Amino acid sequence: MRSGKGASEPVRTVAHEDTRPLAIEACGLVKSFDGTRAVDGVDIIVPEGAIYGVLGPNGAGKTTTLRMLLGIIDPDEGVRRVFGYDRPHDIGRLIGYLPEERGLYPAMKAVEAIAFMGALRGLPLAEGRKRGLELLERHDLGHAKDRTIRQLSKGMAQTVQLLGTLVHRPRLVVLDEPFSGLDAINQGKLERMIRSLAEEGVTVIFSTHVIHHAERLCEGVAIIAGGKVPYAGSVETARDRIPAQVRLETRAREGSWTAALPEDTRREGDFFYFSLPESGVEPLLKSLIEGEAGILSLSIERAGLHDAFVAIAGEAAARQLEADAQS
Repeated sequence: MRSGKGASEPVRTVAHEDTRPLAIEACGLVKSFDGTRAVDGVDIIVPEGAIYGVLGPNGAGKTTTLRMLLGIIDPDEGVRRVFGYDRPHDIGRLIGYLPEERGLYPAMKAVEAIAFMGALRGLPLAEGRKRGLELLERHDLGHAKDRTIRQLSKGMAQTVQLLGTLVHRPRLVVLDEPFSGLDAINQGKLERMIRSLAEEGVTVIFSTHVIHHAERLCEGVAIIAGGKVPYAGSVETARDRIPAQVRLETRAREGSWTAALPEDTRREGDFFYFSLPESGVEPLLKSLIEGEAGILSLSIERAGLHDAFVAIAGEAAARQLEADAQS
C-alpha cells in the first residue's frame, strides 16, 4: 500500500468479482456543506481499463463525489484511493480531469491551450505543443490550431479542452458531465473517443444525467440519488434486477396450455405479456407445443437501464433525471 493521508484507515470490503487491479476504490465517503450532507456514504470501485458511469439527476452529489475521488476536496468521512494512493495529488500526472465548468483563456490559441493544460500536469510546454498539434490533427481540428478559443464554436472549444485533459497521456480520465451542451454529432465523437481510450487501457469515469450514454458506454455504473448510492456494479447486473419480459402470440385463443403461463400474464389483443420465468422459456415452450397453442411469435426483451434506475432509485429520481435530460 502506498503511503499517504489516511493510509492507516481500513478500506471496507465491497463485493467485487473482477480480477483486474483497481483504479479507484472509495468506501463510505461522506461530505457535508453548511450542515447538509451532499454525499452520504458512497462506495465505488472501478477496475483499471473500465468505462464507469456515475448516473443521477442534477444535485444528486455526482460532482462532489468526483471531486473527492480526485482529492480536490477531502471527505468528512470515508477512504478513497486512486491506483492505491490515498492522496491523489501525489499522482496528479496520471490523472486527466475535465470539470463540468468549462474554462479556457479566450485569447489563447487552441494548440497553446492544450500545451498549457499539459504543463499543469508536468508536461514540458514544447512537448505539449507537439502532442497538441498531433491531437488536433487526429480529431480534424488541425486547421484551428492557431485560432483563439473565442474564435471556436462551443463544440470545438470543448474538444480542445478535452484534448488538453488527455495531452499528458493519463492512466485515469475523469469527465464531469462531458456530454452537456454538445450536439448529437459531437456527442458521437466523444463516445468514440471514450471507447478508444478504454481500448488503450485508460480508465474512464464520467458523470451523467443521461441514461443512454451510460447504457451504451459503461460496463459499470454507480446510481446516485440524494447523495446516496443504492447501487454500484455492472450495467448488466442492474438490468437483470428486473425480469426480462416475454411477448407471445398464438394461433389458438384458449386451451390447456394456458395453465402453463406465469401468474403475471396479461392479455392485450392477440398477445400475451409476462415476465420470463426463473426456469427460462424452454419448459413453457414444451407446454405450448404439446398443448397445440400454435406459436406465431415469441420475443424476449431484457429490461433497459432506465427501468433498472426506476426500480433502484425510485420514480421521483427517474422523473428528475428525465427532466434534466430534456433541459
